[in-house]
Amino acid sequence: MFTYISMTPGMPQSPTQAAGRHLLLFDGECGLCAGLVQFILAHDPSGIFHFAALASPEGRAMVTRHGGDPDDVSTVYVVADYRTPEARPLTRSRAALFVAGTLGWPWKAATLFGVLPTALLDRLYDVVARNRYRVFGRREQCLMPRPEWRDRFI
Repeated sequence: MFTYISMTPGMPQSPTQAAGRHLLLFDGECGLCAGLVQFILAHDPSGIFHFAALASPEGRAMVTRHGGDPDDVSTVYVVADYRTPEARPLTRSRAALFVAGTLGWPWKAATLFGVLPTALLDRLYDVVARNRYRVFGRREQCLMPRPEWRDRFI
């Protein structure tokens, strides 16, 4: 399982917590997902992204709030501007392209694929999602973020 760190109301926020604007919800058992979270953490020094496992109470609530299926762990979700009334959910390929575009160069170059139809991109996404456990493995142990990143997980 995954270690969750919940923020309580009225709790002072660190600069990193205050900076987080987008929430990425991921399959906590997926080796590919865990690797991507580690990659994003390493390439997002300003702390724009926060994270939660889809199976966590916070993850399930956020997916449900935005009309998704909280039992579908094959879909990555990004809730852009998740702390505001303008929060907008992105799923599958559009979520992946949003993350790439937000991380800056050279990752932003992947947004060129955004000109392709979402249906095509989501089909490609689904092929990877169906095979992710077989290719990248399934985690038996907790993803334990480094101490300096713990406050980015909700």
